[in-house]
Amino acid sequence: MLGLKLATDNRWAKLAETNIEELLTDHAWCEQKAATNAITIISLNPDRTELVTDLLLLAQEELDHFRMVHDIIKERGFTLGNERKDSYVNQLFKARIKGGNRHQGLIDRLLFSAMIEARSCERFKVLSENIKDKKLAKFYHDLMISEAGHYTTFLGFARKYAEGIDVEKQWKELLVLEGQIIQNYGKSETIHG
Repeated sequence: MLGLKLATDNRWAKLAETNIEELLTDHAWCEQKAATNAITIISLNPDRTELVTDLLLLAQEELDHFRMVHDIIKERGFTLGNERKDSYVNQLFKARIKGGNRHQGLIDRLLFSAMIEARSCERFKVLSENIKDKKLAKFYHDLMISEAGHYTTFLGFARKYAEGIDVEKQWKELLVLEGQIIQNYGKSETIHG
């Protein structure tokens, strides 16, 4: 369904499980950034009512996820910690968001967002199937379903607003690019690491 070119090795989940505090902190900040990204798209496209309506709901859901992860952090006696840089997302952003006109910028941002949600969905699936902590495994299974919905929302809007842009070609190119980028990750206990 997701079309990702390189699957995450199950060993990444085992690595992530060795430092749950870092995984949860990184995950919390990923959810915050996802909410901020949705709000940014809204602020740049206030005239697209359907997009604004759907992304407001998506941003709220991402904030709910942030709260849920923070609750788990507190339950386990951890603290949130400082925001983490996400090299994977930054590398993808630099390769994908190139500027240009407002319309192309919207399509770029929607495809970039769909890609991040797709990879997050895939990573949550790997976690849900491979970590020993049953409560966290269930939590990540539930989030996997949510992230799949976010992926389809962003990709659906990119297709809807294509207006002369070959979105399918750009999506296929982005899948290849992401497959090349992700080869350098999977070696740390972070969501995209």
